[in-house]
Amino acid sequence: MRIPPAKIHIPEEDRTQILAAIDACLASGQLTLGKHGAAFEEAFARTAGTTHAIATSSGTSALEIIFRAIGVAGGEVIVPTNTFFATPAAVEHAGGVVRFAECDPATFSIDVDHVRSLLGPKTRAVVVVHIGGVITPRIAELQGICARAGVPLVEDAAHAHGSTLGGKPAGSFGIAAAFSFYPTKVITAGEGGMIATSDDRIDEQARVYRDQGKAGFTSNFHTLLGNNWRLSEPHAIIGGSQLARLPEFIAARQRVAAVYDRLLAGTGVEPLRIPEGSTCNYYKYIAMPPAGVDRSALKKTLRERYDVGLSGEVYEAPCHLQPVFGPQAAGSLPVAEELCSRHICLPVSAVMPDDDAAYVVESLVKALAEQRVATEA
Repeated sequence: MRIPPAKIHIPEEDRTQILAAIDACLASGQLTLGKHGAAFEEAFARTAGTTHAIATSSGTSALEIIFRAIGVAGGEVIVPTNTFFATPAAVEHAGGVVRFAECDPATFSIDVDHVRSLLGPKTRAVVVVHIGGVITPRIAELQGICARAGVPLVEDAAHAHGSTLGGKPAGSFGIAAAFSFYPTKVITAGEGGMIATSDDRIDEQARVYRDQGKAGFTSNFHTLLGNNWRLSEPHAIIGGSQLARLPEFIAARQRVAAVYDRLLAGTGVEPLRIPEGSTCNYYKYIAMPPAGVDRSALKKTLRERYDVGLSGEVYEAPCHLQPVFGPQAAGSLPVAEELCSRHICLPVSAVMPDDDAAYVVESLVKALAEQRVATEA
């Protein structure tokens, strides 16, 4: 494909260093919970602006550990319906009950006013998801609502490595945050996740939970019902290398986004506007095509005729409509349903040339025109 939806970038010089470090790691026999994982955690805590960072096997396990440490079992957790399956699934795996909240059309994030109406005596936590790397400008309001209710705010920051609002990084707004290093993310470890927190108790419990609930690495005395949620040393080596490139990767993605912003003006395609005072890592470049566009047909045309792959949606269908969670008491959440059904995500990567971004917009405009002609015929 001429322009794929996403592209992993591990520079050649980094691959050489990664392979050498992994070779030394293999020779040492220390393949998990070693010095590379500790170094990765220390560096990531600085990026997230937190006291602690705990490496895990995935972003999903990071979320479940947070919910277990908070103690959501038997209670309710308010989760935006516009999120990946893993967010509500982690709540349920931790023994909680999900209450789905509506979507804010300005940011694709959680609707703060709806959160206020859902809070109740059974609420154990509220989750904010930084969709596409965008931190909602209403997060201070959300923090205040949670504080007054005595309910912790949890960040699902799987999309938001390096994103900031008012100078504060994603990961530093709630009691704890979960990040993902899945291959499509802004930085990857191959697989893996990270918990960022400044709460000493969550840090302590997370380290126990991730290692089968053991009191210590060499102990067989189990104090919590944990799991194998460790991050291996080879994954930590890759993740640490990628983390060092994060500012460079974000700058490259922002350059691509600026091309899109400029060339989409007047096309009828409306980009998601980044809030004032924020820095977005552009994990996704989200845009709304004109009303009535058949998204599936548009993606097919771009792929087959123009060799352009649109990135996956965030998300194609809201969670309250996913069969695995239904039927839910949430009923209809029309804003999320419309946004999920209509938006598109243009391809973006750390190595995408400006000319490719221009070609994407040119192809998109042509494909939209072709669909309009076909509809009118």
